[in-house]
Amino acid sequence: MTTFNHNKYQAFPPLDMPNRQWPNNSICEAPQWCSVDLRDGNQALVEPMTVAQKRRYYQLLLAMGFKQIEVGFPAASKMDFDFVRWLIEENKIPDDVTIQVLTQARESLIEQTFTALKGVKQAIIHVYNSTSTVQRELVFQKDRQGIIDIAVQGAAWVKQHAEANPGPQWQFEYSPESFSGTELDFAVDICDAVNAVWQPTAATPVIINLPATVEMSTPNVFADQVEWFCGNVKNREAITVSVHTHNDRGCAVAAAELAVMAGADRVEGTLLGNGERTGNMDIITMAMNLYSQGVDPQLQLGDIDNIITTISECTKLPVHPRHPYVGELVYTAFSGSHQDAIKKCLDRRVPDSTWNVAYLPIDPTDLNRTLKHVIRVNSQSGKGGIAYLLEQEYGVQLPRWLQVEFSSVVQRQSEATGCELLVPQIWQLFKSTYAHTEQPYQLADYNVNHGDIDKIQARLADGVDHVSVAGEGHGALTAFISSLKQHFNLEFEVINFSEHALSKGTDADAIAYLQIKTVTESVIGVAIHNDILTASLTALLNAVNQLESVHSV
Repeated sequence: MTTFNHNKYQAFPPLDMPNRQWPNNSICEAPQWCSVDLRDGNQALVEPMTVAQKRRYYQLLLAMGFKQIEVGFPAASKMDFDFVRWLIEENKIPDDVTIQVLTQARESLIEQTFTALKGVKQAIIHVYNSTSTVQRELVFQKDRQGIIDIAVQGAAWVKQHAEANPGPQWQFEYSPESFSGTELDFAVDICDAVNAVWQPTAATPVIINLPATVEMSTPNVFADQVEWFCGNVKNREAITVSVHTHNDRGCAVAAAELAVMAGADRVEGTLLGNGERTGNMDIITMAMNLYSQGVDPQLQLGDIDNIITTISECTKLPVHPRHPYVGELVYTAFSGSHQDAIKKCLDRRVPDSTWNVAYLPIDPTDLNRTLKHVIRVNSQSGKGGIAYLLEQEYGVQLPRWLQVEFSSVVQRQSEATGCELLVPQIWQLFKSTYAHTEQPYQLADYNVNHGDIDKIQARLADGVDHVSVAGEGHGALTAFISSLKQHFNLEFEVINFSEHALSKGTDADAIAYLQIKTVTESVIGVAIHNDILTASLTALLNAVNQLESVHSV
């Protein structure tokens, strides 16, 4: 058995920040969102998107309400170049949307980038170079000043080409790539040097994007890094601080949220977190996290299944059934105790009140998911969930005594098949167990004479002949009980009885539930009829039919 050699790794050093402020902050409004699906997400696909898929994905991002969309790396790919040209030449960029393009700090690439953007109304030119210690020392083998020189020269080329192409509204963005692995004082120095070239103002701010290109620490440490940067960079009022977190440790969303608490204004990410290695920050998850706290995410996420379908078909990537908020099973409860708690909360919830339902952090209907998919039944399920499903689909309000009994029937069936039971299967099992018990007798017809003592005469069909029974009592059901006891020489008592309409309206069917007990047996009968008395009498007969002594008559 192989043993991990943990000694070859070092813990990421925390920051000494006794006066950190972000833990006391809350997110009260959505950050600026920038989707990087069409560049960062696309380059991470085994099969990059076709032109048609990129166009479809772009339309999805517009429909969701993104105002900043990184559309590609036009100097590095002909497909990206052509896609940018299509957006501009076919007038596919709304006036309130700004496209973003990425380029390295190399003059030929910057020149090609501006060529791709000819005729655009507004665009963000995103230039970057690697700044982390490991990149600086092992990849580029340069000192700090050598890396600063690359960034400053790139910034100068961007500014020169922007000035040579007046007309569009240009905004500049700089990323010290691998900020998460860069010494903080150096990150501030290189960004200050870039801004000394660009000379931003509060009216014309630049974007400084702080990437966790590799997630190297816990989210709180990244938040410390962002807060320290915001507190030490020059001309902060002229800077939109952006973050671009990756998910190597599985904490990209948490890191982005804490970074916003620490002062970040803007978040770059992808839908469902697609990206290199373990992926980027998932914008949908973070946006829904805000929504669950009463914050408007400023994105249209209501038709989530259409969003998922588009993403999956364009990227050829499946969505995990447990993916936060959007997975097929994330609102589903199989556990009996969970189902019971959900049912009770939903039963007691006042319409339009604050959402407060056990096990459901948001209302699934907000994402166009129906509540009937919340509870699903297998061998782990309980009475509450089964009762909820039957009520939602068929209007059946099982009394508690029947919920307990029927749940064991459902559990035995699920264990026998080894499968989940769908609602129609549960309903069929319910009817076959309690309502389809016409043998040996069916209620052919009856007549009731009402008075101080009600009298009933009824005919029972046994498939060959008819049997006449008669009885009396206080109420037609009591009289029918008496008639069956006399005719079959039975001793039993009704221990539970319930009835209700299955829907609203005068023509609604009614359902009756009845449990009888003899010395040796306890059985349940159920019946549905458009007449409530007929339903009650039939339910009684269905129960009596199950007694062994009746079959021997």
